[in-house]
Amino acid sequence: MGYHHIALATRDMPATDVFYTRAMGFRLVKVEVASTPSGGFAKHFFYDTGGGEMLAFWELHDDTIPDDFPTALSSGVGLPPWVNHIAFAGRDRADLGARRNRLLEHGYDVAEIDHGWCESIYATDPNGTLVEFCITTADFGAADGEAARRALADPTPTVSEPPPVKLHRARCAPLHTRAASD
Repeated sequence: MGYHHIALATRDMPATDVFYTRAMGFRLVKVEVASTPSGGFAKHFFYDTGGGEMLAFWELHDDTIPDDFPTALSSGVGLPPWVNHIAFAGRDRADLGARRNRLLEHGYDVAEIDHGWCESIYATDPNGTLVEFCITTADFGAADGEAARRALADPTPTVSEPPPVKLHRARCAPLHTRAASD
């Protein structure tokens, strides 16, 4: 079953919009403006990510909510950035390459990893959340499910060697940080 949308909070909606529309290629399709229980209001922006799912961001205007709340899914709760992240489905290797180039052109560094069963590219959004585009490159067999089941109960599983990471550095600053004349 697919999801309808994932909703996250942002402290910088203009930068979030630039990242998700220009660098990621998603389309802003809807906003809901609602009152909050304490008398403020919130804007709920929805982006079509393709495939029938959406990603939404809350822009909060409520004096009872602190201005400096953490927005990064992982580091905001004390975890490394790679733990909590959002992975979007890529179509194929050509699509991953095009998305990597688009992110780089808009000023975002991209990490590329072949995990052996999937290939991924990663970038960090303006909220500090790691986002990924991923394609599955191998079929899952019964042995994969059995190994996963065994790992659930194994307190000392065999640890795999980490796959090599290819880092692509952007040659410009992220679009949302550039001067208006750029």
